[in-house]
This record gives sequence, structure tokens and C-alpha cells, in this order.
Amino acid sequence: MTSLDAQRSAAPVTGPGDGFVTDVFPQVRRPDAGTVLISEWDAGSPEGQRAVLDGVARAWERTPLPAGFLSRVLFAGTDGRSVLNYAQWTSDAAHREFVRSEDTGLSERTAAALKAAGEVTVSEPARYRLYRSMLPDGDPGTPGCVVRVAFRTTGHDAARGLVDGLLDLLGGVQRGEGGIASHFHISEDGTRVVNYSEWTDPESHARQIGTSLQAGGPVMSFIASLPGVEPLGFRRYATPRGLVRV
Repeated sequence: MTSLDAQRSAAPVTGPGDGFVTDVFPQVRRPDAGTVLISEWDAGSPEGQRAVLDGVARAWERTPLPAGFLSRVLFAGTDGRSVLNYAQWTSDAAHREFVRSEDTGLSERTAAALKAAGEVTVSEPARYRLYRSMLPDGDPGTPGCVVRVAFRTTGHDAARGLVDGLLDLLGGVQRGEGGIASHFHISEDGTRVVNYSEWTDPESHARQIGTSLQAGGPVMSFIASLPGVEPLGFRRYATPRGLVRV
């Protein structure tokens, strides 16, 4: 832990009404984000999906949060059942200390919210670092959709080779009408890459899939040529629900 992390960890906790905004897209490239936790859940139905988003968000809104906490946002999948969990902390140490010492009842409130939502499949979040981003050539639009694109990789070299090669291929510029940015995260152990891709709306991404991201095109052919890289598909998400520190 650095001296700055130690100062942040020792700072008084901060409630959600003080310095937070709710139900907005997170600032993915914020410079104080040292670690990112990402997971996906299956809520089984649109009703379960809404119950998960509302219940978990309320549980966190009622929790005093340490200075090391930056954001926790859940997104509703356009398939009507999936949920994307995206959280930012200043450091691994800040998050681990919160988990170790948390005694506010958050775990119990979250468990109760998931139980009330019905049959929900919850996966433990994996730890990621933001590696590189691909930004638009001009002013970015306003996000209305997040597309999670995942890859399995054999290690950090393969993960970095995938991301670096894609940015070289595309000139480092986000492509497609409605495309805002692509933020490539590499897992702590190097076995996963997640592209958190921002779009103005789901339809814009769907059009891009039907054109420049088609099978056999330059992008997909490049990915298929890489050793140690396995594409795991994508899901579209919208409707952010959660807390973001400002």
C-alpha cells in the first residue's frame, strides 16, 4: 500500500449523499481508479433483473463508504435477464480492507435483496486494471449503452498483444456511428480481457456488428489469428443503477 492509499484508507467514511451521484455511467478513465471489479449475474427474467438492480443499489446507498470507494454501478442487460456489475476502487488494498472490516450490514442487505429477486446466479467479481482505451476522433457522445466484450487469454503477453494489436489495426480510434469509446481491461492474472465499450444506444452497436465486425472481416480475422486468445462473445447493457463518486 502506498502512503497515499494509506491516507485514503484512514479517511472517514463517506455516505452516498455526500459527494456521489446516482444512476449514471461511471468515469472509466478516472485517474484515481487503481482497481476494477467486474462480474456478470443472471437474474432469470425482466422482473428479477429489476429487483436485483433496485435491491442491490438500495443496499449500497444505505452503506457508509470509505474514501477508497469510487463507484459501483449495475447495468441491465438488453436480454432482459443479465446484470453487469462494474466497480472502481483506488486500490486493491482499499477494497480488501473494506471487505475485511465491513460491519454495516451490507452483506446481509445484499443477500436479502438477491433472495427477494428469486433465482439469481451470482458470480464473484474478478479484479482488473484498465490497460488502454480507444477514443473517438472528435467530441465523444453521451453513453446510452455499454457492450461487454470478453476474451480468454493464456497470460499477460497474450492479453496485451490482443489489445495492442487491435488499437494498431484501428489506428487507435473508436469506429462506428454511435461508438464512443472502448476501454480494455486485463484481469489480475492475465487470463481475461474485458472491453467495456460505450455506445450511444444498443442499435448503433448492432449496426456495427452487421458491418465492420462481421466474421471474416479484418477485425475478426485478426483476433482469430492470435495464439492464446479465445473470444467469449458480447452482451449489451443499459440503465445504470448505482453510485459514482464525483
